[in-house]
Amino acid sequence: LDLADLQKELDKSRSVFPENPSVWVKDLAGYLNYKLQAPRSDPMLSQHPHDYPYCLVSKELKNIIRSLLGRSSSVLELFFDHCIYTMLQELDKTRGESLHGYRICIQAVLLDRPKIATMNLGKYLEVLRSHQNRPAKCLTVLWALGQAGFADLHEGLKVWLGVMLPVLGIKSLSPYAVAYLDRLLMMHPNLTKGFGMIGPKDFFPLLDFAFMPNNSLPPSLQEQLRRLYPRLKVLAFGAKPETALHTYFPSFLSRATPSCPPGMKKELLTSMSQCLSLDPLSFSVWRQLYTKHLSQSSLLLNHLLESWDSSSKKVRQSLQETVRSFKVTNEELAARGPNSDQDVAACDAACKELLRKMKGRGFPWSRLLLVLLVFAAGFLLHDVRTHGSFQASSSARLLRSSGVLPASQQAWQKVSHCCLEGYRWLERSLPVYGSQAAAVLEPLWAKSVEVTLYASEQCSSLLSWIHDSLPCFIEWVR
Repeated sequence: LDLADLQKELDKSRSVFPENPSVWVKDLAGYLNYKLQAPRSDPMLSQHPHDYPYCLVSKELKNIIRSLLGRSSSVLELFFDHCIYTMLQELDKTRGESLHGYRICIQAVLLDRPKIATMNLGKYLEVLRSHQNRPAKCLTVLWALGQAGFADLHEGLKVWLGVMLPVLGIKSLSPYAVAYLDRLLMMHPNLTKGFGMIGPKDFFPLLDFAFMPNNSLPPSLQEQLRRLYPRLKVLAFGAKPETALHTYFPSFLSRATPSCPPGMKKELLTSMSQCLSLDPLSFSVWRQLYTKHLSQSSLLLNHLLESWDSSSKKVRQSLQETVRSFKVTNEELAARGPNSDQDVAACDAACKELLRKMKGRGFPWSRLLLVLLVFAAGFLLHDVRTHGSFQASSSARLLRSSGVLPASQQAWQKVSHCCLEGYRWLERSLPVYGSQAAAVLEPLWAKSVEVTLYASEQCSSLLSWIHDSLPCFIEWVR
């Protein structure tokens, strides 16, 4: 580009239309687009960096563009729309101009003012729906709006949720939508700026796309979305999951049917456990939904039973109240009739087992005894060290005065005498009985060794015969 010529054209535009900055920026875009000719490329520019073609612009040209956009700040929203609609018109032409000039202007605008892209998302969603049979036009619009996300995660998520999630099931647009989300989350590893953007309304369609088989996404895109799912979950639960997770619990519960796919079932049960452990209100929500979701509740109760050892004391206390209320409800449902008999029985069995585990803990007598023993030993050592010997200690005086010490000494003498007599008896008897046992067992041992050797030889011969005969047998079967 001849930058002097460009500056001359812009100065001329400003002098002719001094009160109309809209004309200035349109002249800039038109000039750049006319001068920057290049072969037509795919609308997504997938073979290039995310900031292409703006990344190729020289520092001097960037200064000219920024200076003009700064003087035209009041019309930048209209200018952004102008660039997109002009690009769509060029795509209608058989030999339309290259779109790099308009792309550069869009990137320059959104680099400093990313919110401009999200001011009219509803309008652009209608454009996408009206051009569903023209993928090039749709992808051009998505590319233009998506540039906002590379400067601001919040605006990028707003674009993705507003125009890309609604078209995620369209075959020609799904690859770009998933690839954009992947790149957006990769460029913004700090997810805190995106908290509050994804709510239950947006999160659960994403969960279904990621885990439900046979949906409108091909397996490769579904796998890619599943890899992004943990970060989307962090964004959805936000900075304070302890106050938000109860709003997600109903949709998790309703999806956790016995027939749902194993991968999704595992994710749903894990998520519901997370809701119960972090947000106590989830228990209240569960109690309200219980009677209409018996089969789902049965799965969750059994999952809590399996993960009982890893659950916290706080969760166990809340769960105890909930399970007791379920027990009462189960009895009422069973009394009405056999309509939900199987599900009620499954829930009731899980409730009984959970209550049994809760009662089984009991009072920790063994721990108390251990503490008392340690305390007594410590006191005794301190007492002996203070008085110089056990005989002079307060403990010995107390034991002597109560009669415990003489009795224990007498018992110890009897035990010592019995142990000494037992040891002497073993010294006399063990050699005699040992030689008799050896005389009986030695022939039996020799015989068992012979039998084992014979059996191993026979097995070896049989295996060899099978190995030789197997090919002939297979040939005969064929």
